[in-house]
Amino acid sequence: MAATVRTLSRLTGVCPRAARSCYTATRPNLAINKGTKVICQGFTGRQGTFHSRQAIEYGSLMVGGVSPGKGGKKHLNLPVFNSVAEAKAATDADATVIYVPPPGAAKAIMEAVEAEVGLIVCITEGIPQQDMVRVKHALLRQDKSRLIGPNCPGIIAPEKDPETKGIILIGEIGGGAEERAAEYLKEHNMGPGAKPVVSFIAGLTAPPGRRMGHAGAIISGGKGGAMDKIHALESAGVIVSRSPAQMGNMLHEEMKRLHLGV
Repeated sequence: MAATVRTLSRLTGVCPRAARSCYTATRPNLAINKGTKVICQGFTGRQGTFHSRQAIEYGSLMVGGVSPGKGGKKHLNLPVFNSVAEAKAATDADATVIYVPPPGAAKAIMEAVEAEVGLIVCITEGIPQQDMVRVKHALLRQDKSRLIGPNCPGIIAPEKDPETKGIILIGEIGGGAEERAAEYLKEHNMGPGAKPVVSFIAGLTAPPGRRMGHAGAIISGGKGGAMDKIHALESAGVIVSRSPAQMGNMLHEEMKRLHLGV
């Protein structure tokens, strides 16, 4: 944690503008495509290995990964680096996907921010909230890196040709969700994303034609059940899909109603 605090202190004040407008400048980083070069943090671990292999098969341009202490080796026929800074210098990666356990995940995000990786997709769930508050504080004071997550399934950009598979998958969108997302993206140019602290607004405020909906669960607990929460959200004017399969269509219709460039 001490190293994370030192990193945060180095980043504080980087942006001369107001914090939120500073981070707003990173919105274009959400526009991934077939040329987006991706590295994986936690590359040689079980989750990193499994999902990196899937991403490669899907068509993502994976160019290496980070596993401290294993630098110089090969994994999935790709180079392994000891740090994100090394990986960025060697591969000029545009994006990183993080499969680091919760105790070290915030530090992994900060390492990617310090290396100025343009898009950071953190899959890890269960990161201590106080760690993410510090991460958010640093993110809002720089203008090079955009965070999606943590606790998210990833992002996807499909091939426009309906006969071919997607061109890039960052994360662990699975169980057929990538095909549903590809359908929506091919027609509406949108995709799924999720958050606990940072990236809900990031998805909704992406550049025109690249906006994303929030895919997540309304969890029962506390006062009231899941339907009580759904009704409360709807009463507040939030559009709630009863199924992820309908999310793309509902978001597209609302964006049309609001004349948001679709």
